[in-house]
Amino acid sequence: MEQELFQILAISLGLGLLVGLQRQHQNARIAGIRTFPIITLFGTLSALLAQSLGGWVVGAGILAIAAIVVVANMMQRETQPDIGQTTEAAALLMYAVGAYLVLGNTTVAVAVGATVAVLLHLKEALHRFVDRIGQKDLTAVMQFVVISLVILPVLPNKEYGPYEVLNPHNVWLMVVLIVGIGLLGYFIYKFFGNKAGTFLGGVLGGLISSTATTVSYARRTKQAKGSSSLAALVIFIASTVAFIRILAEVTIVAPGTLPEVAPPLLAVIGLMVVTGIVAYFTNKEQGDHMPEQENPAQLKTALVFGAIYALVILATAAAKDYLGSSGLYIVAIISGLTDVDAITLSTSRLMQVGNLSPASGWRIILVAGLSNVAFKAALVGFMGNRPLLGKVSLLFGVVLAGGLLVLWWWPAGAASGM
Repeated sequence: MEQELFQILAISLGLGLLVGLQRQHQNARIAGIRTFPIITLFGTLSALLAQSLGGWVVGAGILAIAAIVVVANMMQRETQPDIGQTTEAAALLMYAVGAYLVLGNTTVAVAVGATVAVLLHLKEALHRFVDRIGQKDLTAVMQFVVISLVILPVLPNKEYGPYEVLNPHNVWLMVVLIVGIGLLGYFIYKFFGNKAGTFLGGVLGGLISSTATTVSYARRTKQAKGSSSLAALVIFIASTVAFIRILAEVTIVAPGTLPEVAPPLLAVIGLMVVTGIVAYFTNKEQGDHMPEQENPAQLKTALVFGAIYALVILATAAAKDYLGSSGLYIVAIISGLTDVDAITLSTSRLMQVGNLSPASGWRIILVAGLSNVAFKAALVGFMGNRPLLGKVSLLFGVVLAGGLLVLWWWPAGAASGM
């Protein structure tokens, strides 16, 4: 018991020192390297006393900290009228963190304390990030809140329509997932700006939209003919991230199928990673600006994806009914041309509920991914210059050849036996 108690006190002290160090480095006038550890330890001791004396001790402690903060703030305002409230809020929160170490979950308390330190440290970066966000971006964020927190909870969780495969709640949940992934990549792009390097540009492009990235960079080679090697590399990195994204979607929607689905997909991803590394180190061009990206959280984008996903679900059910499992590959090829996410999510859902075997499911997903790669190569042919087409054809040709070999030669049951 004593060992556990000293461990809690040590964690409390460490979290207080972490936040106090950051505040001291920023010349915070109210609390610094000594005050924050005292505040956190005060919260911990208050919670320990509350176990014997009652919860009023914790409440009295936070009132005492609030009173000290108010008095200190009033004194500082006499000499510095425009003083902020960040340090004061951090002091109150760290008191609560210290108390939660005793009354709640230690891991959660540590995570919150570390998050406070990181948020305080990223002040300038976060301010620059906010400056880069325009009114349209802010509107799109609000739309994402509507998509995920307003619309999703009220949709019925019941099957409708032909074959009874259209579940409004599940369809919209997939919309939230895809828009959320795209929005994450978009705001990382906003954080780093359009001067993101080659590798980061490809990664962000894959998170936001590998197809849009392909179009953007292919068009640029028409004006800047010497940038074909760089454009080909970014396009290929974005496509590699798109395949990783496919595996992530399967992991979220159908985690129980991973022992059989993941190995063949990882084989293709591994081939793409190796090919990308070779292309990266043989590329002699310097990093370039990343083209301006569109915010993926627009309500129109969500509605379009929802419609595509619903159509793919219906087409998948109809193809399986009329043509058997072989008909699903036709759907995968067609769907992969426009949106590989839709067929990935619908196939993952079928595998999760047991309507499709994982052995067939990963092949359908891989066919859709390869179809998408071929489609992007065609886009390069229409929108890019000849040197870019040659480089992309070589890189994508390796992927298509490797993917087809995996489809044909991957031994049945090899994944499930791992």
